[in-house]
Amino acid sequence: MRILSVPMLSALAVSTAFLLASPAMAETMKFKATLDGSQQSPPVTTKGKGTATLTFDTTSKKLSWNVKYSGLSGPAVGAHIHGPADMGANADPVIPFKKLKSPIKGSATLTDAQASDLEAGKYYVNIHTAKNKDGEIRGQIEKAM
Repeated sequence: MRILSVPMLSALAVSTAFLLASPAMAETMKFKATLDGSQQSPPVTTKGKGTATLTFDTTSKKLSWNVKYSGLSGPAVGAHIHGPADMGANADPVIPFKKLKSPIKGSATLTDAQASDLEAGKYYVNIHTAKNKDGEIRGQIEKAM
C-alpha cells in the first residue's frame, strides 16, 4: 500500500504545481496606434493627430487603452474601436469609448472572437468630429515591439 501512495503523491504534487503555475502563464500583450487623417477611408485633411497605447490580458481578456489626441477641427463627438477591418477598410464600431476628452482611458472585456481580431491587427481607433462625422483621425492597432 505504501508503494502505491508515493506515485499518487508525486502525481498530486505535479498537478498542483501546474495549477499554481497557470496564473503565472498569463500574458499581457501591448498594442499601439498612431492616429491621423491620412488613415481615414477616404483620407481627411486635418491637423489632428493622436496616439493610442493598449494592453491586453490574455487570461482575463481585458483590453485597456489610453488615447491622446490634439488639433482636431472641433470637439470629439464620438470615439471608438472599429473592426474587424484591414488598414484602409471601414467597419462598424465594436467598442465605444465612454469619455471623449483627451486623454481617453478605459477598458473592456473582449470575446474570444474579438481577441483574435485584435491580435490579427483587424481593429482601429477612430475619433469623430462634427465636421468629420465618419472620422477625423484614425489609427490601425498593431502589436507594440
